Amino acid sequence: MIASWNRPDGVSLRLLLIRHGEPEASARGRCYGKLDVGLSANGHAQMARLGEALESASIDAFYASPRRRALESVERLGGKPIVEPRLAEINFGELEGLTYDEAAERYPRIYEEWMRAPTEVHFPGGESFTDMRQRVLEVVSEIREARKEQTVAIVSHGGVNRIVLAKALGIESRAIFRMEQSYAGMSVIDEYDEYELGGDCIVRVLNAQC
Repeated sequence: MIASWNRPDGVSLRLLLIRHGEPEASARGRCYGKLDVGLSANGHAQMARLGEALESASIDAFYASPRRRALESVERLGGKPIVEPRLAEINFGELEGLTYDEAAERYPRIYEEWMRAPTEVHFPGGESFTDMRQRVLEVVSEIREARKEQTVAIVSHGGVNRIVLAKALGIESRAIFRMEQSYAGMSVIDEYDEYELGGDCIVRVLNAQC
């Protein structure tokens, strides 16, 4: 997965971006952002395998979305979650809990806009991608400032991971869905000194699974 868990010289922060494990069957095929569901049996097993792979990683802190699927994932990794609401998945508003077919039938204009330009839609009663991006990058910036010279895991959601990875790679927001983010997938970003002021970073691992 990675040659060494020791941070290379000059790396001021190692970020482990971890998506939660597979959710309960009731959530699959639905719009579930704010919807609070736990892990399936397979999801628990996925996270347990990842936890074994990370035993020697010396993770200093686990930041987690408040959603149950993320908190159960941290538990399987053997960590104590620092719950951060800004790491939640996008709020689908009135579309929360609907199947994709139901969303297309009840909100045809919103659904068409979502499929055509997912980073431009604003879900009625919920959020826009811009709203989500702002809160995610804000909290990651705070983590960066508070956790210098540390290895930090962020256990959250596919959308959160894509936002952080896109910034690290210099990818435009509209292209973020070209990056697969699997259940229990992990990406690793090494940030060098003064990253926010133009310093460098390296994505050492992208969507690895156990």
